[in-house]
Amino acid sequence: MPAELTTDVNRAAELLRAGGLVAFSTETVYGLGGNALNEQAVARIFAAKQRPWFDPLIVHLADAEDISTVVAEVPLQAKQLISTFWPGPLTLVLPRNPVIPDLVTAGLPNVAVRVPDHPLARELIRRSGVPIAAPSANPFGRISPTTAGHVLKYLASEIDLILDGGPCRIGVESTVLQIEPGTSPLLLRPGGLTREAIEAEIGPIRFPQGHGIESEPQTAPGRLLKHYAPRKKLILLSEEVSFPRTSTTGVLSLLPVSHPEKFGHVEILSASGDLSEATARFFGALRQLDECDAVQIIYARRFPPYGLGTALNDRLERAAR
Repeated sequence: MPAELTTDVNRAAELLRAGGLVAFSTETVYGLGGNALNEQAVARIFAAKQRPWFDPLIVHLADAEDISTVVAEVPLQAKQLISTFWPGPLTLVLPRNPVIPDLVTAGLPNVAVRVPDHPLARELIRRSGVPIAAPSANPFGRISPTTAGHVLKYLASEIDLILDGGPCRIGVESTVLQIEPGTSPLLLRPGGLTREAIEAEIGPIRFPQGHGIESEPQTAPGRLLKHYAPRKKLILLSEEVSFPRTSTTGVLSLLPVSHPEKFGHVEILSASGDLSEATARFFGALRQLDECDAVQIIYARRFPPYGLGTALNDRLERAAR
């Protein structure tokens, strides 16, 4: 049976305890959740998304105090970040507790973990009584969902329930940071928490060289070359190149464009150029362009290379491959 929408947290928690799959809202994007300690439930997540086994999952907790249930060691810098940014859009990659199944971590010794900043998500995890493994609730590699309707349209036949918490406030996935003793932290995925905010708290962080190798276990989700992608071709233009004015052109733009009527469809992310507003609208706008019958090719430009623009550029570049 297709999944149904609900706001009944108790029912959703019961399903999770029984090994079911529940999509739920967070401040970043909707997650597809299963009991992180139940290998069969975790396997269902991979099957529902058609996700390759080598791409690890993020484990979600209700409270920072629960971290010892999934993590073996919490370095000092991780404690600093947890104190400042949890709950929030920050995922930490830390040495895993042996209770976490290999399937969750792609067989790697670390686990990705966070506490979401959404009251419904935290209440769901708390009432279920188990840590929740949850990637984004969309077919693997496609546009991430920021409303319950997005999940219902693309994954309803694969999951048991959708807990509707309204539109996601931030609109892109969490920032993923790996912390290991003896080395500076490594930014594995830019996201809803900016690099500037992290460095203001703990000092300089490193960036990985290149992308994840497509067939090998990934250190974090969202690192494959092509990800977050529409079905239609997406082309990134440089600043000096104009958007092609044709009836089949789709435009994804931070700011308003002149003569929007000359394009097939235009999505403006922020009339004022506000990156927070643009981030919240990004995936929904990309989805609108992908689903517009008049549009054959989508064009976009990179965002300013700072703050949330870093995360948006990461999503654009992977979507355009």
